[in-house]
Amino acid sequence: MFTRRDQLIQRTGEFGVGRYDFLKQLINEFTKTTVYENKRQTLANLANFAYDPINYNFIKQLHVIDLFLAELSNGDEELIHFALGGLCNIACDPESRDYIVALNGIKLISDLLLHDNEEISLNALTTLFYLFESHNIVIPNDLKSTVMQYESSNNRRFKNLGSVFLQTYLDNGK
Repeated sequence: MFTRRDQLIQRTGEFGVGRYDFLKQLINEFTKTTVYENKRQTLANLANFAYDPINYNFIKQLHVIDLFLAELSNGDEELIHFALGGLCNIACDPESRDYIVALNGIKLISDLLLHDNEEISLNALTTLFYLFESHNIVIPNDLKSTVMQYESSNNRRFKNLGSVFLQTYLDNGK
């Protein structure tokens, strides 16, 4: 649910921990913990915070996008899944979208399109969908052929997402 600044102040209270400080604590917990469950939960929380536009500036200031992108190479399916979710959520913000593209995010995310975990593959294509939204980027041929595999899949979710991607970006001459 989207939040307004006055709602945050009302819920946080006069002496409560502000959103920026709370996100900073989450990042600190994520980087310092050695307990896998804490790391997983913290990354999931950061991904959820990336959904609300009121958090976009905090996320940019705290370099959470860098953290999400770094986790794509982690090798742990749950952490990759949450990192992609965070990137997908924040990709609605044009400034964040530009930042992800500038940091080679398209390549990092494209590498996950044929992942064995269906959720990771679908999240990767959904995130790319948002990244291409406002960019005049030519879709690489290897990405086109991968998305065409989605479109010809027997899996309805892959088929539908692949079709929408191709109709949106390839039928428009990209």
